[in-house]
Formats: sequence, C-alpha cells, structure tokens
Amino acid sequence: MNAYENAKLYKERTQNWHDDRISNRTFFEGQQVLLFKDSLRLFPGKLKSHWSGPFRIKTIFPQCTVELTTENGSNAFKVNGQRIKPYYGGDVERHMEIIDLGKQD
Repeated sequence: MNAYENAKLYKERTQNWHDDRISNRTFFEGQQVLLFKDSLRLFPGKLKSHWSGPFRIKTIFPQCTVELTTENGSNAFKVNGQRIKPYYGGDVERHMEIIDLGKQD
C-alpha cells in the first residue's frame, strides 16, 4: 500500500513539474510562422532543417487548427497548430566570398 501511494505522489509531482514548464504560445492572424516538416524522417540528413517557411497565418480555427498561406498568398492550407512556431527573423543577407586556395610561390 505504501508503494502505491508513493507512486501516485511521484506521478502527481512529475505531472505538475511538466505542466509548469510548458510555455503558452498565442498566435494571431497575419503573424509569420514556421511549419514543422514531418516528411524529413524519410530522407534524414544531419544538416537539414526540420522547419519550412515562413508562412503567414490567414485564419485561426477552434481546436488548434490554423490556416496558413505562402508569402505571396497563392496557396492556403490547414495544419495543426502544434506544428507551427513563431518566426522572428527578417530578410537575411547572404553573400558568397571566393577564396583562392591555389599554390603560392
């Protein structure tokens, strides 16, 4: 009986500890978000990102369903709200520099 009570107390404490560390994510229409790609597990790669986007939130439905559109607004699709995260970045300047590693005299 003692072991049963201790197991019950342990489960309650573990659940409370877990619930305290969950962060609430609130989204609004027009916000930019990233979408989790679950198809990556078929073609794994160390350096491949699991996130695609950014996408823009078009509509928020009840039960954690979100309608996303591409940046130009051409495609609209519904996804589970647990598969998105906020996108905080902006435009990234990417430049390439060529370095000559040839033989020097």
